[in-house]
Amino acid sequence: MAEKEEKVVAAEKPAKKAPAKKKAVKAEPVKEEKKAFPKPTAHDFEVIIEPLITEKTMALMQNANKVTVKVLGSANKIEIKAAFEHIFQVKVTDVKVVNQIAKKTTRGGRYAGTISGFKKAVVSVAEGSAIDLFKE
Repeated sequence: MAEKEEKVVAAEKPAKKAPAKKKAVKAEPVKEEKKAFPKPTAHDFEVIIEPLITEKTMALMQNANKVTVKVLGSANKIEIKAAFEHIFQVKVTDVKVVNQIAKKTTRGGRYAGTISGFKKAVVSVAEGSAIDLFKE
């Protein structure tokens, strides 16, 4: 008889309720924050001299989102990054700097001369950003 009572007690227990439905919350669209860059100064334009245009730099620009420019000989990576961000209004992820040494040359075997050295920087731009160096 004790067994029957246990079965009855077990049957009388209320069944578990399904979890209550939560109200649908409208998801607000995620706004991408655009970084506000300060206006470029005269020093920024002194730091970046001109872009270097070669087959290799154009391939880097198209495939790896990197821009190669001639820079002031005394400029460091921090100055180059700041100047690039101010002038072109893009986020810079990396800056590599190379000193191109001056080279001696001859013109036609008779005239000796030199090709002047300069400092160049390869600037990596963040994904989704692009720079148009050839604006009309």
